Amino acid sequence: MLLEEYDPERDAVINPEMAVKKLEDFPEVTVSCFSYQLFQSVLSLFDARLIAELSSAVGKNPVYEVEYKGKKFALYQSLVGEPLCVAEYEDLMAIGSKRLILLGNCGVLDKSIEDCGIIIPTEAIRDEGTSYHYAKPCDTIEVNKKYRETFKTILNECGYPFVEGRTWTTDACYRETRSKVARRKQQGALCVEMECAGMQAVCDFRGTEFFQFFYAGDNLDHSTWDPRSLSGDARLDDKTKIMFLAFALGLKMME
Repeated sequence: MLLEEYDPERDAVINPEMAVKKLEDFPEVTVSCFSYQLFQSVLSLFDARLIAELSSAVGKNPVYEVEYKGKKFALYQSLVGEPLCVAEYEDLMAIGSKRLILLGNCGVLDKSIEDCGIIIPTEAIRDEGTSYHYAKPCDTIEVNKKYRETFKTILNECGYPFVEGRTWTTDACYRETRSKVARRKQQGALCVEMECAGMQAVCDFRGTEFFQFFYAGDNLDHSTWDPRSLSGDARLDDKTKIMFLAFALGLKMME
């Protein structure tokens, strides 16, 4: 099968270093989210400096340097969907990023998880394609091993309840059928999203540090789909506060 043709060879026909130039003194930690509204809300709170631009067929994606509690961070908006998300971060690693904290919305498979509740993935079910180019074939990949306990401490100190467990990473958001949802729930998945497995795989492959967490959005654990706070404008103040948990974790990474 094609997805079993994992090739560990580091040198490809096209490598990220061919497309971008390394930037000296790149910030120690990079923070990113998927939501345009959330990104703009957080960016507006900083005196940001443009330090790089990621290029694709859809245009330029700016990367900023911001300062939080005396430490410099890189900040950019990730593209939705695993292939684009992974490819852009490949470029950013070649530019200089060595640690990424990524957060985003997810659909919940357990209706008891409250709207905007924090979810920490421990494993990702690999129902996608990109991760199989960066890691040997298997059904799951371990996620967030290094900084999981540190982040849980931050959440407890800040008074944020959370759950942790498996996430379901899929390429096809319109093919989350009822039978697949039931099957993934049986496999222990608490939520569904589109990037986690591949992002963990590429960071493992390149030897960079990665941490991802989610804030709960739409509910799939219901007789009918419930969008809840899926819209980027919904509960934006709450989501902005949640994003600053990533900067709190980044400070701990730099200690």
